[in-house]
Amino acid sequence: MNAVEIEAAISELALQPFDRQEFPFAFLAAFGNKDTTLKRLHAGNSNASDLPGGVLQRNHIHLAVCAPGTVGATLAALRDSPATTKAKARFILATDGQTLEAEDLAGGETIACAYSDFPGHFGFFLPLAGISTIKEIKDNPIDVKATGRLNKLYVELLSNNPDWATSERRHGMNHFMARLIFCFFAEDTDIFNGNGLFTQTVEQMSERDGANTHEVLEAIFRAMNIEPAERANAQPRLPNWADGFPYVNGGLFSGSTGVPRFTRMARTYLLHAGELNWRQINPDIFGSMIQAVADDEERGALGMHYTSVPNIMKVLNPLFLDDLRAQLAEAGENERKLLNLRKRMARIRVFDPACGSGNFLVIAYKQMREIEAKINRHRGEPHFGSEIPLTNFRGIELRNFPAEIARLALIIAEFQCDVLYRGQKEALAAFLPLDAQNWIICGNALRLDWLSVCPPTGTGAKLVADDLFGAPLNYTEIDFENDGGETYICGNPPYLGSRWQTDEQKADLQAIFAKRTRNWKSLDYVAGWFIKATDYGTKTQASTAFVSTNSICQGMQVTILWPLIFASDHEIAFAHTSFKWKNLASHNAGVTVAIVGVGKGKGKVRHLFSLADDGSVVVKETGNINAYLVAGGNVEVEKITIPFGPQAEMTFGNTPIDGGHLLLSVDEVQTLGLSSAQLQCFVRKIYGSSEFIRGLLRFCLWIEDKYLNEALSIPAIHQRIESVRAVRIKGGTTAKDIAKRSHQFQRMNVGEKHTIVVPSVSSEGREYLPVGLLDNRSVVSNAAFALYDAPLWNMALIASRLHLIWIATVCGRLETRYRYSNTLGWNTFPVPLLTEQNKADLTRCAEDILLAREVHFPATIADLYDPDKMPENLRHVHEHNDEVLERIYIGRRFRNDSERLEKLFDLYVKMIAAKSRPRMSAKEDKA
Repeated sequence: MNAVEIEAAISELALQPFDRQEFPFAFLAAFGNKDTTLKRLHAGNSNASDLPGGVLQRNHIHLAVCAPGTVGATLAALRDSPATTKAKARFILATDGQTLEAEDLAGGETIACAYSDFPGHFGFFLPLAGISTIKEIKDNPIDVKATGRLNKLYVELLSNNPDWATSERRHGMNHFMARLIFCFFAEDTDIFNGNGLFTQTVEQMSERDGANTHEVLEAIFRAMNIEPAERANAQPRLPNWADGFPYVNGGLFSGSTGVPRFTRMARTYLLHAGELNWRQINPDIFGSMIQAVADDEERGALGMHYTSVPNIMKVLNPLFLDDLRAQLAEAGENERKLLNLRKRMARIRVFDPACGSGNFLVIAYKQMREIEAKINRHRGEPHFGSEIPLTNFRGIELRNFPAEIARLALIIAEFQCDVLYRGQKEALAAFLPLDAQNWIICGNALRLDWLSVCPPTGTGAKLVADDLFGAPLNYTEIDFENDGGETYICGNPPYLGSRWQTDEQKADLQAIFAKRTRNWKSLDYVAGWFIKATDYGTKTQASTAFVSTNSICQGMQVTILWPLIFASDHEIAFAHTSFKWKNLASHNAGVTVAIVGVGKGKGKVRHLFSLADDGSVVVKETGNINAYLVAGGNVEVEKITIPFGPQAEMTFGNTPIDGGHLLLSVDEVQTLGLSSAQLQCFVRKIYGSSEFIRGLLRFCLWIEDKYLNEALSIPAIHQRIESVRAVRIKGGTTAKDIAKRSHQFQRMNVGEKHTIVVPSVSSEGREYLPVGLLDNRSVVSNAAFALYDAPLWNMALIASRLHLIWIATVCGRLETRYRYSNTLGWNTFPVPLLTEQNKADLTRCAEDILLAREVHFPATIADLYDPDKMPENLRHVHEHNDEVLERIYIGRRFRNDSERLEKLFDLYVKMIAAKSRPRMSAKEDKA
């Protein structure tokens, strides 16, 4: 479930007659608990509560329904309950159906309210649904409520007006929704005369069955597009009841005033939405959630698009806000310096070329208004009008509804800031009529000329496309109110790896990259925004910061994208290394992202932000940040044929090239009808990535030349060998070359004593790379890598956090999974000179890991390394292995992954400088 669905369920529960027996289970159901879970709790099978009327859900909540007037005492009993402690409950809740009290035991926060009011605190309980608590949602639930009610209205209208759902009329439908949002906000903030004017007018003038609701709304919308002096002569005449609405225009009510037809239910949903207090709406939250209302593909994810303010500030603060605040602090009470800063801010242009519903722009605007207000207070001018125009906040958005919402969100943000910093009277006087229009352009950002949408200097702006394909041609030119100064490009563009891009998106990248590099097809979609920003920066002094998948700073994408950026005299100005960019989806782990700031200006101090192992933020000042987001010189890791450290040689597993005839399932082994001796001679277990990680049982024919005649005497084996021969004869050059020995794999490698196996692809969710030890009869397939008879301390290296971070960084990903490479990841892995004692210590660590796994037999690698279920003894020996290895590198544990990478890249640079590396062709490293 998502936040919007939970709010609706909780609100519905509060409206129902209070049922003492069923309330705990209905409450848990509202947060997405399955029927089977609730049935077990109801039956008492999994309910470990030790209080009368109590229900206890392990790791979540202990709640109890109590006698009237005993809520406080019951909450105290829940807090002191041994069962609460034993079950590690995060929340306690007590209610008598009249009042409700609850406490978050993890943070100590409490709530106490009338029972009917508890839906207003639904954000407090969101962790019960696996949703990270968002402060803005907890403090101001109106945004989620508004989203849910508008969504119901939207769905009801489309179901009864299917013509409005067509591509020809969808824009009109979206524009209608934007008008409604404005009206709801305006009637609660005195923009309209009289409190509740819009909702009350609709309620009074429309029929209960909704039959004429569209006519009432059309009249209201038309009134707001006619100036007062012209209303007396307006044709058709405005109804007297519509004349009380002010002239708004500004593009919001111009054009068609058509409204879809309403049903009784649609009218009810409209009035319910109007009952909310829209004065409290937060445009940077509400806009990003409401954009899903108008998108069929995203409606199922309603409410999931909110990006928290702290995450947005990770982009905006180091990009330019920190500098503005520093200049404010330096100015002190100096009126001249304060005035210069105010003038500087008035000329700053903020540009988001993938703006969605505009939350980056809204946050930037609100932050700048806060700084401006402090300037005015220091200068003794607290009511001075803002010199920061909305037209300085430009955006491009592919879809029209988010573009509409972005414009509206900025308008609302401007009014709220005026009320906050100048007062209600001044804010109202300056608000209407609206005059700025299309500072948010609806179009394909990768096809438009950014310099024309947001020119760095001058007061004019004209929309020009690189070509006419996909370019909107009907936009009004919107002038800037003052000459440009600095331009800051920011946002969260779409990521989309190459496998998920549509033909149109691939064409977008081709148009940008085809003349720059041959390998552009491997790039993520977001790379297009980085290059467009770089091109923009070659003609301006703009700085850029985007949220991006961390994959553009890993693997082969580094060697494709970043040389193009660095060649244009740009450098990485700051970066946040990988972290989870979460949303409001239940149990959503979030996508792993990085934030990369790019600009010109050599010699400046660069800031690299990262998370320490304990979750705290570490900031490192450095002279350079390379494309892997590591403090240090620019470097590109390239494949080499043999390790340049002390580690053993790792080779690719055995490739069958057999059409499947040398490979056997358990059943197929049995159908061969072999004796025990023949099984021992001709059949072996084979391990690829899946077999090793998931414990799948698979076999292969493994026939040495000296036993070929005996093998051919067995009909079932003889038939399989002939089938292999037929496949190879029809195959390519390599297959034909080995057709004469069709009883064998292309290579026949196996350890004499043992083999260390490393899967070629594995899940990114694990904290350690899967690696293991096989006996001398096991075969490694071409879906894994092998170290034959290598000393066991090599396994300790592979099993370390250090090695996982190196692989993730220099090898990149297959989809989202780790993609291992011997030539790129293992051979280049920087390992310092190891003493015999070091090797002995690491050997013991590898043995301890194997023994810890053995305790949990027959658990698979997938079972053991599930991050939520990893056994404590196994975790302990891995942590000890990390400590032993990291002390070899720097004499202590590393603080975080950034420090690990910094040391590894430092060693890598020294090693490649000390040795001449043999080159290789790409075909030697197939995965």
